[in-house]
Amino acid sequence: MSKPLENVRVLDLTNVLAGPFCCHQLAHMGAEVIKVEAVGRGDLARQLGADPDLNSRNMGVSFLAQNAGKKSVTVNLKHPDGKAVFLRLVKTADVVVENFRPGVMTRLGVGYEELKKLKPDLVYCAISGFGQEGPWVHRPAYDQIIQGASGVMSITGDEESAPLRVGYPIADTVGGMTAAFAIAASLNGTPKGGFLDISMLESVLSTMGWAVSNHLIAGQEPRAHGNENPTSAPSGAFEAGGGLLNIAANKDEQWVLLTNHLDLAHLRDRPEYATREDRKKNRKALKGEIEEVLRTRPARDWAEELNRIGVPAGAILSVPEILSVPQIADRGFLCTFAEVPGVGRDIQVVTTGIKVNGKAPTVADPPPQLGQHNEQVWRELGLSDSEMENLKYSGAI
Repeated sequence: MSKPLENVRVLDLTNVLAGPFCCHQLAHMGAEVIKVEAVGRGDLARQLGADPDLNSRNMGVSFLAQNAGKKSVTVNLKHPDGKAVFLRLVKTADVVVENFRPGVMTRLGVGYEELKKLKPDLVYCAISGFGQEGPWVHRPAYDQIIQGASGVMSITGDEESAPLRVGYPIADTVGGMTAAFAIAASLNGTPKGGFLDISMLESVLSTMGWAVSNHLIAGQEPRAHGNENPTSAPSGAFEAGGGLLNIAANKDEQWVLLTNHLDLAHLRDRPEYATREDRKKNRKALKGEIEEVLRTRPARDWAEELNRIGVPAGAILSVPEILSVPQIADRGFLCTFAEVPGVGRDIQVVTTGIKVNGKAPTVADPPPQLGQHNEQVWRELGLSDSEMENLKYSGAI
């Protein structure tokens, strides 16, 4: 299957999540991604994850999760010979992605201004917590820091539990996806190339459109609503038999269908539930009346019935549960690699939320061991055996 980014070479100088996640998307869309890692230690994510044995092997779960399909080379950018061989590699590349603190690449002599002299049409993407300028530019930025600074934590949870961290690294992944989109767009530009400044903070804020606009336009400060949808009622998570059930009866016709199906049509005659705004004001009492019926049967049964009649609903599932349902398991979303080198067993990883002409883009190769492709990549640059040996001996690669 032809892929949109075939014949695009990306140099991935990133660590841990935002940058690797960005380049993970590019790899699945056909780009050749060469992961340029520090000599001896590589990406910090190699030592992170829920399996201590894999961490000790430099193949941590956090690394495996978003590095399939990439090649790995090692280079010491602080060594003059390492920097020189890296610059030779840049001449062959279309894209460079890095997520160092602003200014680090320039101090190493491999910032955008230097690299574009070698490759004028280079797309250079710098991912950072707060962007390349401004009073916070030198602050360290981890996912939780961005979640807190962006306001995400202030609106997550309910009045009693907020502020809460979202249960996965949403700032890293949103920042990475924003970077992947910007890179793909820049590759299609005329002229091609340029400097992309990706702020994780601004990337997250841009996804908070409704919450931010309620403040900017309507003058309402966003606050935590827990599992309730503040724009409508009944809309939120309801107690059913054996677990929680999401229901989104956001339209008046869905409200009618829901109450009919639950034998609660009489609620529509009550003045406190007459309109959407009335239902929103009295949502707590309304929720209690609906839950009395829902508790009599399992959440998954209700979900099937309600969806069938046109009321959006779904049982709240765990990660293992959703991965096992046919909607995910049968659509090529998960990719299996057999007997992965450095891991010693089969692994399954996620791909992307994209289908191209009905098929899920996949990569052929599992996540690489540190420096696995040194011989291949450096030899492609024309390095001789003696040059390779000298560079290894000196610690340059």
